[in-house]
Amino acid sequence: MTDSRNFAVLFDLDGTLLDSIGLLLECMEYAFAGRQVVPTRELWTAGIGTPLRVQMREFSVDEHEIESVVARYRTHQHANLERLTTLFPGAHEVVHTLRESGVKTGVVTSKGRGMTLRSLAHVGLADAFDVVVTADDTTRHKPDPLPVEHALYALGLTPDRALFVGDSTHDMYSGRAAGTATGAALWGPFTRGQLEGAGPTYWLQQVAEVPSVVGELMRG
Repeated sequence: MTDSRNFAVLFDLDGTLLDSIGLLLECMEYAFAGRQVVPTRELWTAGIGTPLRVQMREFSVDEHEIESVVARYRTHQHANLERLTTLFPGAHEVVHTLRESGVKTGVVTSKGRGMTLRSLAHVGLADAFDVVVTADDTTRHKPDPLPVEHALYALGLTPDRALFVGDSTHDMYSGRAAGTATGAALWGPFTRGQLEGAGPTYWLQQVAEVPSVVGELMRG
């Protein structure tokens, strides 16, 4: 990897660094149990990457009851996070390879800050990122570009000096709108066919490919 100064890789969290989709689906089923409208796993997965309350409003959760449904979701999440959260193979090594080469690293997630930090600590990445942007840090969220722009501002970088790696269309649209290159993580829950419309810059079969993509971007 050539001159790595002033370049960053931003990662989505769930479905990109963390193999945690099973946890999110269990939390949904626990929160919606007994309700008239219950999302299918497929429909809920499609909304992962947007803030929790945004997802819930899509399935007839009214404003006066949304906090109680969120509380049920959080109860299950707090009780089961460590049991159902692991790193995708190679993620730890890639993050540390990037950092050792001088590349800045960041997380841009729609998860709340508390659960984000707890998740990163659980998988041994608590101190591995130069910036962590969560749903609590911006007023607009993916697929809006603001979370990515917020991370770039914190790092002091322009969009042409960053790659945003994510598993969902929300990630791809957010990165594209912010002006970064984007990498579609095909090890997550979405297929290439589901992601094609979002026009990622790169298709990534495994996280180990990220450093070579960074090298290509830095060589121009």
